[in-house]
Amino acid sequence: MTINLQKNLLCFSHLRWDFVFQRPQHLMTRFAGIANVYFMEEPIFDCPGIPYLTFEKKLEKLWVCVPHLPAGVTPAEVTQMTRSLLNSFFKDHDCNDFIFWYYTPMAFEFSNSFTPKMVVYDCMDELSAFKFAPPRIRHIEQQLLRQADVVFTGGASLYEAKKASHHNIHSFPSSIDKAHFQAARAAMPEPEDQAGINGIKMGFYGVIDERFDHELIREISATRPDWQIVLIGPVVKIDPEMLPRADNIHYLGSKSYHELPSYLSGWDLALIPFLLNESTRFISPTKTPEYLAAGKPVVSTAIRDVVFPYGETGLVSIGDDAETFISAIEYELKKNTDRLWLHAVDAFLSDKSWENTFAAMVELMVMAGQRDNSVVLVSELKNAS
Repeated sequence: MTINLQKNLLCFSHLRWDFVFQRPQHLMTRFAGIANVYFMEEPIFDCPGIPYLTFEKKLEKLWVCVPHLPAGVTPAEVTQMTRSLLNSFFKDHDCNDFIFWYYTPMAFEFSNSFTPKMVVYDCMDELSAFKFAPPRIRHIEQQLLRQADVVFTGGASLYEAKKASHHNIHSFPSSIDKAHFQAARAAMPEPEDQAGINGIKMGFYGVIDERFDHELIREISATRPDWQIVLIGPVVKIDPEMLPRADNIHYLGSKSYHELPSYLSGWDLALIPFLLNESTRFISPTKTPEYLAAGKPVVSTAIRDVVFPYGETGLVSIGDDAETFISAIEYELKKNTDRLWLHAVDAFLSDKSWENTFAAMVELMVMAGQRDNSVVLVSELKNAS
C-alpha cells in the first residue's frame, strides 16, 4: 500500500543502539525501510575541545548519531551545546522534511526550537521513576506532550497513567519477532559458556539494574541449590558486589540479540524476577512474549502488565513473594510444556509482531498528519503486516 510519510526521521533515545536490542531498535530498523533514520544517542563526555557529532552507519538508511561534549560541563551547557550541534546538522537538512521521534523527554530541552513536520512521543517507560532520573523530567515531558502530534505508550498500565495527558494517545505493549525466538523450540547447540552448566536450568536475560530482584534470586538459589540460575545481561546503575553469588548462579554477561535463542533453547524455564516498586510500576517486559514464543514456561513477579494479560490467561505463572515464586517454578517444572498450553501461547501471539505494531503506528501517524496537513511526502510501505 502507499503511505504518506516524511522521508527522514530523527529519533532521540536514552538507550544506546548497541546496548540491548529492544523496542527502539525493532521499530527504527523497520522505519529505515521507508525513510532515512538518524538515531541520536545521549552525549559522550570525551571531547577535549570543540563539541562535535559523529555518525555511524548501521543499516543502509540508518545512522547512529552521538554528540561528543567536553567533560565537566553543566546541564545547561549540555543543552546549549547539543542544540548547537543540531543547528549544524540542519544547515544541511530541511527540518520540515523530518519527523522527530522521542524516547526521552529530556531531548526536548535542546530540540524544542526546531520545527519538524511531525512530533511523535513513544513513551516506552516511565523514566521519571528510574534511578538517577533528572528531577525536571516530568516538567519537560509535559512540554513534549503539548507539542506531540501522536503519543504511543509501552503498555496498558502506562497508557492508563498517561491517557488524560494527550488527545491522541495509543497503547502498544511489547511485541515480538516470533520467528527469531521460535527457533529456540528446537534443540540448538548450546553456547560454550552455558553448555557446561548441568541440571535444571532457568534463566533471565535483560538489563540487571535497580528493577532486578537480586534478593529473590538469592533466596531461590539457597532454597533450591539443585536449580541452576543463568543470568544474561549487563549490570548497570547498581553495585555488582550486591548481587548474590553461589555455585548455582551463573552470570554470563551481555549477549547479542542474535545469540539469545541459543541460550533460551537450553533452559527448562524462564524468569522475570522484577521488584515491585515505582521503577517497575508501568513496565511491559518485552521478554515475556519472547520467552513464550521460545516455548519456555515463565514465572514472573506480579508486574501488572505481566499479570494482565499473561497471568490471568494462564500463560505465565505469578509469584507474589519468594515462597510462592518458588512454588510457581515447581508447578511449571512438573507441568512441563504441554500441547494445550503451547497451543494457547501460539493463539495469543498469533497477531503479535513488530511488523503489525510498526504498521499500526505508521497508520496513526498518517492519520495525525492528515488532520494537521503535515505529512505530504510519499513513500512505499511494503510488508507492513
